[in-house]
Amino acid sequence: MFTDSHCHLNFPQLKAELPQIRQAMADAQVDRALCICTTLEEFEDVHQLAVTNSNFWSTVGVHPDNEGVTEPTVDDLVRRSQQPKVVGIGETGLDYFRLGDRSVADMAWQRDRFRVHIRAAQQVGKPLIIHTRSASVDTLAILKEEGEGVQGAAGGVFHCFTESMVVAKAALDMGFYISFSGILTFKTAADLREVAQFVPLDRILIETDSPYLAPVPYRGKTNNPSYVPYVAKVIAELKGEKLQTIAQATSDNFEQLFMGVTAEV
Repeated sequence: MFTDSHCHLNFPQLKAELPQIRQAMADAQVDRALCICTTLEEFEDVHQLAVTNSNFWSTVGVHPDNEGVTEPTVDDLVRRSQQPKVVGIGETGLDYFRLGDRSVADMAWQRDRFRVHIRAAQQVGKPLIIHTRSASVDTLAILKEEGEGVQGAAGGVFHCFTESMVVAKAALDMGFYISFSGILTFKTAADLREVAQFVPLDRILIETDSPYLAPVPYRGKTNNPSYVPYVAKVIAELKGEKLQTIAQATSDNFEQLFMGVTAEV
């Protein structure tokens, strides 16, 4: 019924409780989850979750916040993306939120890394999982410079969306999907709920970003994929739709974006 399109089940606090989490998912009718890779070093662990669990899939990528890790080449990403049940490239993008004493100019390495991911995604024809924080102008500009937004491009999803309506419209215009997390349930997220109400039903995904961002009523606790229906519930209320309709639409969108997922069940 429900699909968690973005989680980190290899993180220690979740991996240690995986049997309980899988049971909780079943009880909550969360049928599938996409396990997201954030470094090349962790790829084997993330991929192993996918190949040993019939309803999990994985990605390959290096998160923009991660420093002091192996810097990926296009070939690194392409080779790993061709393994079974790897359905996307990322998590990738730009994050200027924690600049510290650095300037945006100092983050050229992030922009270079992002371009590597885009080129790999285009080469293998698999979607990008985009992370953008305090960097939406550069994120959109680089996607366009690298040829996204046209027919035949990689496409993908802006995950854990927290940006403005303007950014949402620009992402949609480029053909990207938009994924909402537990943040949508927070009292302070009124502007974000307006964005969710606007985004067409055939372009929405839902996620937990576990172990982070647990939705109300679990805010502040460790998140897991069984909580993704709380995100769907808010979207249903915003759009005046039945919960079943949102579950079906977001699962259909997951299948549409991550081509060939259902064929591997």
